[in-house]
Amino acid sequence: MIGFLRGKLIHKAPPQLLLDVQGVGYEVEAPMNTFYDLPALGEEVKLHTHLVVREDAHILFGFATENERMLFRTLIKVNGVGPKLALTILSGQSTEEFYRCVHDNDVKGLVRLPGVGQKTAERLIIEMRGRLPELNKLSASIDRSSSLPGSAASPKQEAISALCALGYKPPDAARMVQSIATEDKSCEDIIRLALRGAIK
Repeated sequence: MIGFLRGKLIHKAPPQLLLDVQGVGYEVEAPMNTFYDLPALGEEVKLHTHLVVREDAHILFGFATENERMLFRTLIKVNGVGPKLALTILSGQSTEEFYRCVHDNDVKGLVRLPGVGQKTAERLIIEMRGRLPELNKLSASIDRSSSLPGSAASPKQEAISALCALGYKPPDAARMVQSIATEDKSCEDIIRLALRGAIK
């Protein structure tokens, strides 16, 4: 198991990034809450990681904090919640916001996330409630660290692609981004504002 990676940030295209660790390039998928805190391309970053092994692929997920990784690991144990949906949940809400939804039985707050229906939201609340005390004891324990240019696509186009990768339909993703004044905003800023508007 790969517990963490520390290396140079080579490329980022939400939700994927590429890390150069002593000459080895690691492809990592990360939630948007982690992307918001990434250093500039070419700079060093450390990520807590979780490896998902499937028959057709080994997928490495990276997180800025131990809290995020623990919540991800707990989420994928819930029936009907796979790594992709867990990543979407962590991209649409902070760990604190998710804990609040579970604690307050806020089904509507969870249903606003793409891919989370009524039954899944109810299941999340039921199954996660018993694990919250353990999760809440964890504290953020990583050096958070953020971009050199690296993509021909505009920040707006990258944001739409990232939202689609997180589970939004292309027309919905485009509409979410169109409603934002995107001039002089980075891809991460556009995604953050789009998700904030979708969760309201």
